[in-house]
Amino acid sequence: MFRLFISLLLAFFSSSLWAISEYHLEIKDHLFFPSRITIPAGQKVKLIIHNLDETPEEFESFSLNREKVIFAQSQAVIFIGPLKPGEYEFVGEYNPNSARGSVVVILEKAGDGNVD
Repeated sequence: MFRLFISLLLAFFSSSLWAISEYHLEIKDHLFFPSRITIPAGQKVKLIIHNLDETPEEFESFSLNREKVIFAQSQAVIFIGPLKPGEYEFVGEYNPNSARGSVVVILEKAGDGNVD
């Protein structure tokens, strides 16, 4: 009985239900690529930002309540969500006129796992 309990416990915690989706952004020439990413509503996601420039940049978003300096030629991880459907803007604080983008949060269709 104890073995069954441990087996079920391990299966539950190793389930893909606990996996956090990853999304990648690049900073190059003081621009975000892609400038718009789409994520599912109601889920926590991992945003990995790769700064390919020779200068640092600060990812800043008031609507996401996140800010993080990403040093030159490095990467940073930011967790966002769970979020309601909508569009959440972000900027590179050191280059706000060029480094701009948004996170678009959408509902997933029930049953098939596809997104709108």
